[in-house]
Amino acid sequence: MNQADLTKRGADVAAMFDQVSARYDRTNTVLSVGNDILWRAATTAAVAPRRGERILDLAAGTGTSSAALARSGADVVAADFSPGMLEVGRRRHAGNPRLTFVQADAQDLPFDDGEFHATTMSFGLRNVQDPRRALRELHRVTKPGGRVVICEFSTPPLAPIRAGYRLYLRRVLPLISKVTSSHAPAYTYLGDSILDWPDQGTLADWVRDAGFQDVRYRNLTAGIVALHRGAKAEAEAAPAGAGE
Repeated sequence: MNQADLTKRGADVAAMFDQVSARYDRTNTVLSVGNDILWRAATTAAVAPRRGERILDLAAGTGTSSAALARSGADVVAADFSPGMLEVGRRRHAGNPRLTFVQADAQDLPFDDGEFHATTMSFGLRNVQDPRRALRELHRVTKPGGRVVICEFSTPPLAPIRAGYRLYLRRVLPLISKVTSSHAPAYTYLGDSILDWPDQGTLADWVRDAGFQDVRYRNLTAGIVALHRGAKAEAEAAPAGAGE
């Protein structure tokens, strides 16, 4: 299978990302006109990683976002379902003791309940066959009182920007990807998956439905990308006399 489609079967999507792994980060920078660096910085700031914390970076790809989180002194698990992406990441960050690379399915995470102080996912949720199930899994593995940050492509609220963005996705992106990517057909899927993705308010509702509280979002780059944040409720106080 050379190109995934909007059925988003896991094996197809993983194989597609394996094929683009060699030039993935460079292609992203070119296609986003450098905005991927700003989006990563905004996501890192929203996660607010702290020394001694354990953080899950899901859909981590080659670990670029994970390395940014680990600079705080946090221990970061970079999880992805693409073996090719993970292999590039392991080679690239071989000297970083705060990064651990794990192959994982976002819909069935191989982690314990409440294992992470923070969980985050950048530009990966829309590639999951059942994104609402993935959000429930993120909630499960987040500690009580912990936080979640989702960075994902979204819907520009202004009509002229929205129209221009759709034109870019349909016409310009495929042309550029032929020059910059190791597997250009994958970027046809990229455009299709973005156009098929729900808007900011709908995703906020999904995050709430997964169990997170205090959910809010802010637009980046005129709404081309949205940053959603939420928190897991603190553990309930034990009833009087418990444990006696």
